[in-house]
Amino acid sequence: SAVENGRPPDPADWAVIDVVNYFRTAGFEEQANAFQEQEIDGKSLLLMTRNDVLTGLSLKLGPALKIYEYHVKPLQTQHLKNNS
Repeated sequence: SAVENGRPPDPADWAVIDVVNYFRTAGFEEQANAFQEQEIDGKSLLLMTRNDVLTGLSLKLGPALKIYEYHVKPLQTQHLKNNS
């Protein structure tokens, strides 16, 4: 399978470090560490709810909202589209 930015194209195949690097690349350097601490891999990321992101990671609300709306939700939507 093809690899983009060192990550497998399907987020479900991402390891924890892929998730961390994804958020670092997206500009969430500080917040990326929370995904590592909580051991969020690609499968976990695709299962996360808005509430998980806002409360489960102990992130500041501003970045948490952006992470969910602009990253987690689109990844989930894309994954569902590709696998339906």
